[in-house]
Amino acid sequence: MTGFIVFGVFLVLIGLFLVVNYNGFIKLRNTVEEAFSTMDVYLKKRYDLIPNLIETVKGYAKHESETFQHVIEARNKAMNAQSIEERQNSENALTGTLKSLFALSEGYPELKADRQFLDLQNQLQKVEEDIAQSRKYYNAVVKSMNTKVESFPSNLVAAVFGFKKSDFFTVQEVERENVRVSF
Repeated sequence: MTGFIVFGVFLVLIGLFLVVNYNGFIKLRNTVEEAFSTMDVYLKKRYDLIPNLIETVKGYAKHESETFQHVIEARNKAMNAQSIEERQNSENALTGTLKSLFALSEGYPELKADRQFLDLQNQLQKVEEDIAQSRKYYNAVVKSMNTKVESFPSNLVAAVFGFKKSDFFTVQEVERENVRVSF
């Protein structure tokens, strides 16, 4: 009789372990999805600002259509990205084209003094800061999820129920290079 009680307690403990770990994975998965959705809201704000910015710059730099076309193409590609990896690559490309758009504005002093351009530039800078913060939050949550997926004994529950590591949202190697400053 004592053997049945010990076996029953053992089964209850294993069941409790499975339930607690499974629920922990569900909570982390939902937090990862929520973090990505938050970042997506800021990315949408950026997408909405870009056409206004381009129209403002077009008024001053009519012959720079190739730069405008690259920015528009990068924006559209980022908006239509399906996977996290695709989104990450297209967002990094969009960031690069925006840098070229702002570099272009350096050649037009009257554009740099335009109130609408400055306002749009400030709004975009704020959105970029928000995106950076949301990426940090997303990556922190992904780190928690990945740690739980790989740690023993929760990795056993992850394997049984199909929980997988999530991808971090990283920057391209080009953005890691040192900035060249020349006077």
